Amino acid sequence: MKSILLLLLSSCALLPSVAAGDIPIVDTWKYTYRRPAEGWRTVKFDEAGWKEGAGGFGMPETPGSRVGTYWQTNNIWLRKRFEVESIPEKPALLIHHDEDAEVYINGRRAAAFKGYITEYKVVPLSAEAKTLLRRGENVMAVHCRQTGGGQFIDVHVVDAENVPELPPAQRSTRPFESELITQWGEQVTPENAWTEYPRPQLRRNEWQNLNGQWEYVITSAEERDVPGEWAGEILVPFCLESKLGGVQRLLDPDEALWYRRTFAADVGEGQRMLLHFEAVDYECEVWVNGRSVGTHRGGNTPFSFDVTDAVRDGENELLVRVEDDTEEWQLRGKQTLTPRGIWYTQVSGIWQTVWLEPVPAAHIEDLTLRTDAAEGSISVRADVSGAAEGASLRVIVRDGATEVARGEVDGSELTLTVEDAKLWSPASPHLYNLEVALVDDAGQVLDRVESYAGIRTVGKERDAEGHLRFTLNGEPIFHWGPLDQGWWPDGLLTPPSDEAMVFELEFLKKAGFNMLRKHIKVEPRRCYYHCDRLGLMVWQDQVSAGHNPPWTRLKPDPVDAEWPDAEHEQFMVELERMIDLLENHPSIVVWVPFNEAWGQHRTMEVGAWTVERDPSRLVNVASGGNFWPVGDIVDHHNYPHPAFPFDAERYREFITVVGEFGGHGYPVQGHLWDVDRRNWGYGGLPENKEEWLERYRTSIDLLAGLKEQGIAGGVYTQTTDVEGEINGLLTYDRKVEKVPAETLKEIARGLFE
Repeated sequence: MKSILLLLLSSCALLPSVAAGDIPIVDTWKYTYRRPAEGWRTVKFDEAGWKEGAGGFGMPETPGSRVGTYWQTNNIWLRKRFEVESIPEKPALLIHHDEDAEVYINGRRAAAFKGYITEYKVVPLSAEAKTLLRRGENVMAVHCRQTGGGQFIDVHVVDAENVPELPPAQRSTRPFESELITQWGEQVTPENAWTEYPRPQLRRNEWQNLNGQWEYVITSAEERDVPGEWAGEILVPFCLESKLGGVQRLLDPDEALWYRRTFAADVGEGQRMLLHFEAVDYECEVWVNGRSVGTHRGGNTPFSFDVTDAVRDGENELLVRVEDDTEEWQLRGKQTLTPRGIWYTQVSGIWQTVWLEPVPAAHIEDLTLRTDAAEGSISVRADVSGAAEGASLRVIVRDGATEVARGEVDGSELTLTVEDAKLWSPASPHLYNLEVALVDDAGQVLDRVESYAGIRTVGKERDAEGHLRFTLNGEPIFHWGPLDQGWWPDGLLTPPSDEAMVFELEFLKKAGFNMLRKHIKVEPRRCYYHCDRLGLMVWQDQVSAGHNPPWTRLKPDPVDAEWPDAEHEQFMVELERMIDLLENHPSIVVWVPFNEAWGQHRTMEVGAWTVERDPSRLVNVASGGNFWPVGDIVDHHNYPHPAFPFDAERYREFITVVGEFGGHGYPVQGHLWDVDRRNWGYGGLPENKEEWLERYRTSIDLLAGLKEQGIAGGVYTQTTDVEGEINGLLTYDRKVEKVPAETLKEIARGLFE
């Protein structure tokens, strides 16, 4: 579409000639997305209630844009004040618009534009428009309307004979501040913030929770010295950008976030003191009493430091310094510096529990559990830290409080068989309690931990028609679950509480789902514990990155992205950490290294490594991504209704699934993240709730038909609304079930018949 310029023409006398003068660029505007009151163009209009932001306004994908404030609605109204010392001979507008724009100066229209352009243009003011300028303060008012594609608006009055170079856009340091908060977020205090023991499958009695108020400050990333002053307090474990953290500040890639707190310690004789971080995004260094105790890179899994040599009895000082590029090559999931569409607010710094743990000098550092449903067996391998020569490993298995198996072995691994074992499944999620002890040659217990296991075996087999199906404990099982992203309006990636996670999982269970796809996020460990005990199978995604290949889905001859060796190695380090963290959970049945084609690279290598790393589970190498013949599953995404491009010969050795579909949007007023943005769902928004529910029923009926053709599982998008996505079964604040769980279960009944 061509841009058509409409300038006001006039026979009015020109202003007296004056020497050209510089007009300072003013990049700070007042703006609103809602149609303002009459007179909004005038000089004396009251802007109370309008927001303030830096220009320009739009989306960064728009060609030629310099975005200071994201604009994602159909209309925007803007006002700013600017000074003119002397009116230039040839004043002009320096403008970039996508799409239609009207520009007013001191209450009168100076110019109007149709369509869009892809770069800044200098447009001379007409003779009449020039008369609108005055020496001293001026007011510019702008309305821009957008109908599709990119969107952007930025306007300045300049001297056409001396056009300045615009400065880089100033990104706001504030995230969008929604009014939404969950019922659990409303109850969070420094005293009750995540007080539960964070490691359910390796439990000790003694530990110290370090969540609560910490001091914080933001500095340049170049600053390495410990700050002398602190900006205020942040509530750990909630991130810098979150409502519950109490700061709501965006961290730029060229900044560093510092934390400080004190803690009391009493290290017993013969003990070691471990400092645990459940997750910090993304790179950090930690000091205790001025001594660096370690660094860590990777934002999604726990890590620990032995701080015994740095800690002292009494009061201690703990410092943490964090840097977070968010984008670049980092594994970040849905985080972005420019939230829009399916991309959400960034998360920086500590976002899961921080805690201290005293342990014996020789102690159990980690457990690896394996089970076999046919044998009724549990295998336990213990990784031991510290000198434990001659020590044996003792394991007791209990069903509730009743002992059902016991064994002891010289070494670090043994297998126990439970007679008439109760198997784990979604219908009967039975868990056995484990007591694991490190025992010296005199029979003294050096260390004891508690854990649990669910006895089950994951597999696949062909049905009578030759289609591969999922099996659990040797029986076929259709996988039916939601895409579960785990974002919260108040905590962002951090759930407001353990109870909040349980509420959501129990809703899914009541709604008839037997699994969930944990989408490009690693949850707190307690989430997987709750899936274990409630009976929800989990497809676990690896957290994704950018730098993508062309997305060709299931077409032949796919292409991988080119990743440098160093970045690929970090990807593999983080994949190994995730699997090592979660491999003991019976609920996890599928690993998903890539989502769609996001960061998809070296697919055959990554897939083969994952299969070898954990042969006890199935591998969906790229859910909805470019298909390479590796792993166990071929996965197609189709919106809004499910479909699959069957190819019996090509996919013969793979289980076929629809790994994403649905996404039917329905807005619930009073429960939207941002009422002013373009809230959306796949296939457009329905006219009413009845139409939305009918779309949902149609999708499930189609999935049932696909099951008859060989589809072995389906994933509906999604559990909850997330920011501008309003396609959840629950609202973002979890306060409204858009349809009762019992109704959802009834609708899905045909998937299991």
